[in-house]
Amino acid sequence: MIIEFEEQLLELIDVRIATASDDELFAGGYLRGHISLSAAACEEEGINDVETLKQRIQASLDDARSELTPADRTIVNDLWIELVNNA
Repeated sequence: MIIEFEEQLLELIDVRIATASDDELFAGGYLRGHISLSAAACEEEGINDVETLKQRIQASLDDARSELTPADRTIVNDLWIELVNNA
């Protein structure tokens, strides 16, 4: 379940590449890292629940808030919400 959901999220990011703005490309690349690291951690711990993965990705993004400007945080957060709603 976790791997399939990760692949679905990454595919949604990849589909946007051709038409994405610079901000969307940045947000997609930034989210890819958080998604992949969270999925790997879940897999390593034997967690197979998609809701847990979503929570871990959100926690990872929250922990990294200081890495981004407020404007970039908004762009990343908006894309994350869109991905979750479309996955």
